[in-house]
Amino acid sequence: MLSEFRMPALGADMEEGTVVQWNVAPGDTVKRGQVVAVVETDKGAIDVEIFEDGVVREIVVQPGTKVAVGTVLARLETAGSMAATSPAPVAAGVSGGGAVAGVSAATPASSTKTVDVLAPAARARVSPAARVRARELGVDVATLAGTGPGGAITVEDVERVGVAPLRELPGGMRDAIAAAMSRSKREIPHYYLSQATDVTVATEWLAARNASVPVDQRVIFAALLIKAVAIACREVKGFSGFYREGRFEESPSVHVGIAVALRGGGLVAPAIMDAADKALPVLMEDFRQLVMRARAGRLRASELAAPTIILTSLGDSAVDAVFPIIQPPQVAIVGAGAVATRPWVVDGQVAPRQVISLSLGADHRVTDGRLGAQFLARIAAKLAAPDAL
Repeated sequence: MLSEFRMPALGADMEEGTVVQWNVAPGDTVKRGQVVAVVETDKGAIDVEIFEDGVVREIVVQPGTKVAVGTVLARLETAGSMAATSPAPVAAGVSGGGAVAGVSAATPASSTKTVDVLAPAARARVSPAARVRARELGVDVATLAGTGPGGAITVEDVERVGVAPLRELPGGMRDAIAAAMSRSKREIPHYYLSQATDVTVATEWLAARNASVPVDQRVIFAALLIKAVAIACREVKGFSGFYREGRFEESPSVHVGIAVALRGGGLVAPAIMDAADKALPVLMEDFRQLVMRARAGRLRASELAAPTIILTSLGDSAVDAVFPIIQPPQVAIVGAGAVATRPWVVDGQVAPRQVISLSLGADHRVTDGRLGAQFLARIAAKLAAPDAL
């Protein structure tokens, strides 16, 4: 029995995507979590993983083809079914797709091989983000010399020779964001809360910690905030999960999506998986890598589909507060403004303190203002005890 590998939904605003490249061919053995294709969406080129072990039997959608979410991209025989079925003939190889080239249609199933997940040489030489940018600017990547690792062609290499008339966000991505947010405000009964929070203890603790460790082990305030939000989700139910088919599904794990501003405009919100369980140095490294890969166009599909709640922070700006819109099917989003020195009453005396404005946008079908207030208070309590994070 064959299993179908379908075009994933890489966010609530995605309706279709283009298969840019296959990293596997009929007859290849694949493992769960292996990147098997690159899909281009309005948010960039995304690495797409397989979620079952098995053998690829058929590539259905050819590179360069745009299809709707849910379309069958490939079929594979899973490990469980292979023992019960006789070897099936392998479908013809897909042309123009790197690793799929040169595979014979007559190759028997018994000669399957394990695929190198680093993909073909062509992919190693030009990043998916660089390919997308090259198409936007009309640049032939074959004429470029790469300055990235191993001679890889980067976005910067493309932009050095390609001149865009305007450095604006492509209309497709802006349209997709607008459509998703309009749908969210139309369908989700939002309520909003905000709370000014004294984070002086947290900032002082962080400064002392960072002074005692090497530079590459230092942690920024955002990591504390991510961990505090994740733990609060565990302790106050109703904010981490999904609203589907008329009911709320609480997520057993907390995957905090981080709103990341992209080069040239726009944003994505990939997830830090199991954020509540990670030590701060690990979480910080995950955060650093996630932001770097998001801006380089190297995200994975699972990271975009996984968030159970999103955190959007404008801590690097002078904005006091942000009131974000929920990304369905999630039911809550946390906003954070910049940490600023404010007058604050401490033990009956006014003193300068480090203060941040935390905000919550939540779904009234699942929670109400009282529970939302408890949730924000729990985040504040975690930030007040940073050594416990």
